[in-house]
Amino acid sequence: MGKDVIIACDFAGAKQTFEFLDRFTDKKPFVKIGMELFYAEGPQIVRELKARGHKIFLDLKLHDIPNTVKKSMAVLKNLDVDMTNLHAAGTKRMMSAAIEGLTREDGTRPLLIAVTQLTSTDRESMQNDLLIDKPIDEVVMHYAKNAKDSGLDGVVCSPLEAGKVHEACGRQFITVTPGVRFADGDMGDQKRVMTPAQAKETGSDYIVVGRPITAASNPVEAYIRCVAEFCD
Repeated sequence: MGKDVIIACDFAGAKQTFEFLDRFTDKKPFVKIGMELFYAEGPQIVRELKARGHKIFLDLKLHDIPNTVKKSMAVLKNLDVDMTNLHAAGTKRMMSAAIEGLTREDGTRPLLIAVTQLTSTDRESMQNDLLIDKPIDEVVMHYAKNAKDSGLDGVVCSPLEAGKVHEACGRQFITVTPGVRFADGDMGDQKRVMTPAQAKETGSDYIVVGRPITAASNPVEAYIRCVAEFCD
């Protein structure tokens, strides 16, 4: 499986998104569409970016009762995205229902991955806010195994946990890792972070990079640097 850098297009609307991507004159980066952009523009933003030749990770993190998630995934499967996700905390029943809803009549479907713990979550917030006393690594591995048992393709996790996820779930189980920053960059609101090169060493399959690219003075150069550190 080839590694890739996914740019988090966390913009308020289509105009900003297209202005940003228009800078990539000879490249078609893999992009992530999150809640803000999808809620602002609706499914049309997905269709337009696909028409431009981009692979899309639709990052909506579904988490609801199994039947609602199944019906929602049945809608998303027709958008031709390459990857989408849900929260592993929704239980195995919800994840299995999601697979059923996402699968097309011909048996194909986008990659489906599960969020284990958000990279903004640390041990203190898990204990105090969520009343989860287990170590964060143990919780992530448990959620990852549940996702694999439910038929999912991989998980979203911190790059700190990517290697352990592969040990627990196999090398073919995909790890998609946000929380990646350049060594000379701002950590922002992320708690568990690594550089692109470090994420490569730990075995991440995809890294999701937002502000270090989108807020850079030269986003194309920042993207090329990120690809060089992670993929080459």
